[in-house]
Amino acid sequence: MEFDVMIIGGGLAGLTAGLALQEKGKRTAIVSAGQNALHFSSGAFGLLDREDPFGAVAELDEDHPYARIGADSLRTFAEKAKGLFARAGIELNGNPLGNGFRLTPQGALKRAWLTLPEVDLFPDEAAVKGHKVLIVNLLGYLDFNTSFLALGLEKKGCTCRVETLRLPEMERLRQNPSEMRSVNIARVMDNAWVKVAGEVKSLLKDEDWVILPQVFGLRDATVPSQIRETVPARVLFVGTMPPSVPGMRTQMQLKRAYEALGGTFLMGDEVLSAETGEARVRSVETRNIGRIGAKDFILATGSYFSKGIASDMNHVYEPLFAADVIQDEGRGSWYDPNFFNPQSFLSYGVATTPGFKVLKEGVPFENLYAAGSVLGGCRSLALGCGAGVALVTALSVAETI
Repeated sequence: MEFDVMIIGGGLAGLTAGLALQEKGKRTAIVSAGQNALHFSSGAFGLLDREDPFGAVAELDEDHPYARIGADSLRTFAEKAKGLFARAGIELNGNPLGNGFRLTPQGALKRAWLTLPEVDLFPDEAAVKGHKVLIVNLLGYLDFNTSFLALGLEKKGCTCRVETLRLPEMERLRQNPSEMRSVNIARVMDNAWVKVAGEVKSLLKDEDWVILPQVFGLRDATVPSQIRETVPARVLFVGTMPPSVPGMRTQMQLKRAYEALGGTFLMGDEVLSAETGEARVRSVETRNIGRIGAKDFILATGSYFSKGIASDMNHVYEPLFAADVIQDEGRGSWYDPNFFNPQSFLSYGVATTPGFKVLKEGVPFENLYAAGSVLGGCRSLALGCGAGVALVTALSVAETI
């Protein structure tokens, strides 16, 4: 099999690059081993946890992907990201050039850049104060902590009341606590959401807000909006423990859009090795297909969670190409014993040129690029930029190719 571009990794970065390249007429393939960070998404995308994300680029370490892109190009790619999703059939809330705030499962507010339609964006923290809130959970669902949520909101000046729905449709799942997970519940809710909306409507007293767990619309993205039309109060959908229903739906929608453009998505396959020579990648070997050749390759394998970055007792390394990795020397410098302090190992990742060509022993591959959280210098957790890095670096690489 031969392609123009071979993309290793089917998460947000891989799918974004694939969509952008297919739109430009490139013949691409994506190899996806399975679960990725989208399955853990809150339904919100973070650009940078700053009031002025573009002005803050100059403050970042030189290794951060945004610093390599530069503020002007970052602004351009940020604008393009929302349009790319819209063409894939996914409407996003929010200004691509600014931040709002989303409500977290702890009742706190966190900066967000763009969000799926069911995730509300507030202009500032004062927008939450003073509301009467009905928080509704499903009996037996432990991955949505109503007590944390209520406590956080009450600290912000809200009055909260918690209710629990008992639905006969959920009895089979409740027989085994391990079955009471968001995706299993969402499959039931595909057929039971009308009943839930009616039950919530009957529970309302004088509340002006209702909060529900994000377990609606796994297959049909319009379900949350239909619930909102039914309930005579503002309905907010708040994240739960993973897996993420809106994240999984987003991955499925992006995959469908990519395949509709002619892309080849190799689900459940895995790249085992690569043939390289003279600073070029010739081909890769996958578990199911065998040899796949391409003119260009994109490494979008993610970080530790998806094994795009791995470690032994002494080194952090990139397992497929043995690429150079940005890291501190000595295991003792990888982490801070104080759990709540910034942890160095979270910023480790592949070293590249400013144009995201992967380096090996200081020499760039001519046709291998990296995008997303496999890149070194991200510090995504601390800076709230994981999804933003995936989107803008994927678009940057696609444009270069």
